[in-house]
Amino acid sequence: MNKLLATLITSLLASIACAQTPASPATPAVVKAQASADKDTAKAGADQTKVEAKSNAKAAKADVKATSTKTEAHADAVADKAKAHAKVMKADPQDKAKAQAKAEKVDAKVDAKTAKTDINADAKADKVKIDAVADKSKAAAKTEGVKAEGKADVKAAVTK
Repeated sequence: MNKLLATLITSLLASIACAQTPASPATPAVVKAQASADKDTAKAGADQTKVEAKSNAKAAKADVKATSTKTEAHADAVADKAKAHAKVMKADPQDKAKAQAKAEKVDAKVDAKTAKTDINADAKADKVKIDAVADKSKAAAKTEGVKAEGKADVKAAVTK
């Protein structure tokens, strides 16, 4: 409740401060500059939204691909382990110990390979996510630049 009250008071004070600033004269040049700035800002905002959507889609696609790769690797591991243990079951009683040792060696190799595949898949997905965040940041910076240019153009039009 206190946070809500503090927010309301802050916004009230901010609106009072804005209300006391003198309005700029609405000359045709100012109106034209304001319209141009608003148009450019809207376009930059739309471009930013498009970039964010593409980046989010790339990140989601990378996650799906990583999950798919890891699932496939785990399925292959289970099949390889089952095959090795089936050989143990088929082995003669005197060869069972040797076959069991071989199966355990196969288990270890398969587990290591699966872990490596998991790590590589996650690393690729993380790289794509980092690139997506960078793209979003660049788009946001570009939008802010366009907004600043628009404000500067309006100020310049007011002073003419």
